[in-house]
Amino acid sequence: MTFRERCQRAWQTNQSLLCVGLDPEPGRLPHSLASRPLNEAVERFCTGIVNATAPYCCAFKPQIAHFAALGLESTLESICRHIKAAHPNHLLILDAKRGDIGSTASNYAKEAFERYCADAVTLSPYMGGDSLTPFLEFRDKGIFLLCRTSNPGGDDLQMLALEGGERLFERVARLATERWSGSEQVGLVVGATYPAEVQKVREIAPKLPLLVPGIGAQGGDLKAAVCAGVDANRQGLFINSSRAILYASPQDDWAQQAAEVARQTHHAIAVSLRT
Repeated sequence: MTFRERCQRAWQTNQSLLCVGLDPEPGRLPHSLASRPLNEAVERFCTGIVNATAPYCCAFKPQIAHFAALGLESTLESICRHIKAAHPNHLLILDAKRGDIGSTASNYAKEAFERYCADAVTLSPYMGGDSLTPFLEFRDKGIFLLCRTSNPGGDDLQMLALEGGERLFERVARLATERWSGSEQVGLVVGATYPAEVQKVREIAPKLPLLVPGIGAQGGDLKAAVCAGVDANRQGLFINSSRAILYASPQDDWAQQAAEVARQTHHAIAVSLRT
């Protein structure tokens, strides 16, 4: 199955555009898990979130730094195996934001696709097309390139005007759709905090899947982002929410409350699609 087919299966089978981010923070774990060893607590928390929210989402996006900083790479491996086994119709996106060349890039690709069994990985395109090649050699896998990110500091580079007035984020989108996406393995990361830029990226790259962070805790406009980024088939988006879902409750009902926030977000996306 190709990456594009995996995306289509995730959207259609689950009837959802919601992606749930997995960014565990020890100080914010539910009280009932606080007394457990950290690796066990994080695994129970993340797999509990996955199982509770799976009916309302189409993808999961673990952030590797939240595990690596705690020395919990093996725990992340176990969580990824659980996602692939228990929810095979959901996309697994490893949020790593790698960006290098040669053997280093090759090893990053093996880490994402062999160690963690991810369907896709986030990358920085700053070093150009040869930094993407080792990842694209995994023909059934995908990459999401940082394009117009949700943080205010993204303006420092992404809004720079190039020759002809084209801005840097627009050049990334153009390269992705014209030069780098011949194998249909490429998607783009565009923040919900900038719906006008989401719309511009969609105009440049009408068929590419977009990973859209920035709703929930970051305050992005969900309706505006959906309307700006949806493709011709009323799909094409992975709308990511992390903290708002993960930390919906610190009490014993943490999984149920996470599921409820995921359900509400899924409903809000569906309403936005009808407008």
